[in-house]
Amino acid sequence: MSEYAGLGLFIALGTALVLMFVLLTTLLGPRLRFAEKQEPFECGEHQVVSPYQRFNVKFYMVALSFIIFDVEMVFLYPWAVVFRDLGWFGFFAMLIFLFVLTVGLAYEWLKGGLDWN
Repeated sequence: MSEYAGLGLFIALGTALVLMFVLLTTLLGPRLRFAEKQEPFECGEHQVVSPYQRFNVKFYMVALSFIIFDVEMVFLYPWAVVFRDLGWFGFFAMLIFLFVLTVGLAYEWLKGGLDWN
């Protein structure tokens, strides 16, 4: 465990430094509050619509699709690097993984999650 002492010290000092900065800004920072300061700031413009409006579900579907296929690439790249070492077991394991992702993509496509209309 002695080889982790440096890491533990680094984490402890980092945590202490962050807590100290938060405490100092809370104690020493300005406390002026007025209506204009409490308004949400959006790129220097006043808001046109409420920030609490509902978004179409398709925005979330696109975000989930991005995450799913981004994670797919995270697994595919290392697999491709060690492809020869894994043999047939690695090939069929990745085939099952890709099959599950393909079924998910087909489901999303059939449900209209990829349409922008």
